[in-house]
Amino acid sequence: MSTVVQPCARCGARWAVQGAPMHWCPRCRGVLLSPGPIDAPADRRNYRWVARKPDQRGRRAQSAVRPAPPSRTPRYTQIPRWGLIDPPPHAGGAARRPFGKLTHSVIRLLVATAVVFGLAAVAELARYGVLLRNRTRLIHPAVLFASDAFVIGAGVLAVVLALLAAAATVGRLIEIRRSAYAATGRRDPRSPRALALGCLIPVVNLLWPGVFLSEVAALQGDPRTGRAVRIWWAAWVFGGLVTVAALLWRTADSLQAEADGVLFTAFTDAVAAAVALLTLWVLRTIEGHDLLGRSRTARRWLIAVDPAVPVIEPVHPGGRAQAGADAHEDNGAEDREQEEVMAK
Repeated sequence: MSTVVQPCARCGARWAVQGAPMHWCPRCRGVLLSPGPIDAPADRRNYRWVARKPDQRGRRAQSAVRPAPPSRTPRYTQIPRWGLIDPPPHAGGAARRPFGKLTHSVIRLLVATAVVFGLAAVAELARYGVLLRNRTRLIHPAVLFASDAFVIGAGVLAVVLALLAAAATVGRLIEIRRSAYAATGRRDPRSPRALALGCLIPVVNLLWPGVFLSEVAALQGDPRTGRAVRIWWAAWVFGGLVTVAALLWRTADSLQAEADGVLFTAFTDAVAAAVALLTLWVLRTIEGHDLLGRSRTARRWLIAVDPAVPVIEPVHPGGRAQAGADAHEDNGAEDREQEEVMAK
C-alpha cells in the first residue's frame, strides 16, 4: 500500500497515489490536494484542514439550485444603537427586609430610649420631691402642672420610643442571624415571622429573645458573646418583672403606697434605661464592636519564660568623648605592656 496520499478538499477522503497524481476526487468531484506522506506532521504538510458545519454542503447545494433574490443595500435613517458590547445586566431589587426602615436607626433609637427613660426617672424623682414638699407647704398650681407635664410627657415618649426600638432590634436580630448562618453555609431555620412574634408578644418575649441570641453566640463560638448574652438575658427578665411590679403597685389606694410607687416607678425607668444600653451593648458585641462602636481588639496573654533581652544594640558615645575613651584605653594597654616587660 502506498504511503503517499492525496486528501480531498471537499469530502476529506484520502486517496493513495499509485502513479501520476489525480486532480479530482472520484467520490465527490472535489479538488485533490497535492500528494504528501500519510503520517506527515502538521508543520510539514502543504495543506490545512478547515472545520465547517455539518450542513455546509447541503446549504451550498440549495443555494446552487435556488439562488437568493437580490436585495437592496441596507441603510439607516439614524445612527445605529447596536454594538458588540453587551449591556450590563440590570441590578436586581434588594431583598425586602422586615422592619427595614427602622433597622438602620436601631442605634439611635436605643440611645434615645435610654435617654428618655432616664429623663422619665428624673421626672418621677422630681414628682416625689413635690410630694415631700407638699407635706408642710402648699404647692403652686404652675409647679404641679409642670411636674405633671414632665412626668406624662416623658413617660409617653419613653413608651413610644421603646416600641420603635423593639421593632428595630428585631430587624437587626433577623439580619444578624441570617449573616451568622450564612457564614456557616446554612440557612436560618427560624422564619422572620417566628422571630418577630417571639420577641414582641408580652410574657413570651421574656424567654425567646435570649434563646435566639444564644443560638447566634453558639454559632460564633466566642465566649465573650455568650457572656454578654447571658448578662443581657438576666437584665431583660429582671426588667420585665420590675415593670409588672410597677403596674401592680399603681393599684394601691393609700397615700404612702402611692408615694412609694413614685419612687418604684423611677427605679423602673432607670432599669429600662439600663436594659436599652445593654441591648445596644450585646448587639455590638455580636458584631465585633464595643459599646461605642469601635472595633474590638483581640488580646492574647503569653507566659514569659526567659528574661527580656535587648534586641537593638545600645547607642555608644561618639566625638570627643569617644576619642578620650579610646586614648584612655590605649594608655592603659601601654602601661600593661611596660609592666609585663619589666616583670620579664
